[in-house]
Amino acid sequence: MALTQQLARVSPQYLAQCRATAEVSADSNPGWDPPSEDTVDLDWAIGGLLWFCQRMRIEGPCVQVLQRSISGDPGGGIEFLDHPEIHDGFGSPPALLAPAAVVEVARGLAALDIDEVLSCLPADHWEAAEACGFRGFNGHPRKYLVEHFELLQSFYLTAGRRGLAVLVWTD
Repeated sequence: MALTQQLARVSPQYLAQCRATAEVSADSNPGWDPPSEDTVDLDWAIGGLLWFCQRMRIEGPCVQVLQRSISGDPGGGIEFLDHPEIHDGFGSPPALLAPAAVVEVARGLAALDIDEVLSCLPADHWEAAEACGFRGFNGHPRKYLVEHFELLQSFYLTAGRRGLAVLVWTD
């Protein structure tokens, strides 16, 4: 089973409810079950986009906002979500972007021109896949990268408009 990048939009109240549930649960299960319309599986697209940026030596706000969007911020008081029902123990435990940070990330993603970032993506599909760290990828990865970037951008924009936090983890 492949591990993929997961995101969930949640209210601070929902996080408080999960924390309270974990405190009284015999196995510390927080009862995590956000609505499916507020979750997204980004597969490994954004990781591949970051890999590509590193290989092409693209730096600055582009890389920073992409990394933050899938890594979260340190702290956040969500240790109770490091539970087998949510996180299988591979990679870092879930991380939080508080509502104010979500607005910052949404602005950064909105300002990012994905076509400009991908302007030096090789035309050959094998070379392009290799440049993104996608060995064995079928076809050219440009469409895959653009679709998942737009999904990420839309996800954060919606979370920011609704005043929600975003949880990030690999599962």
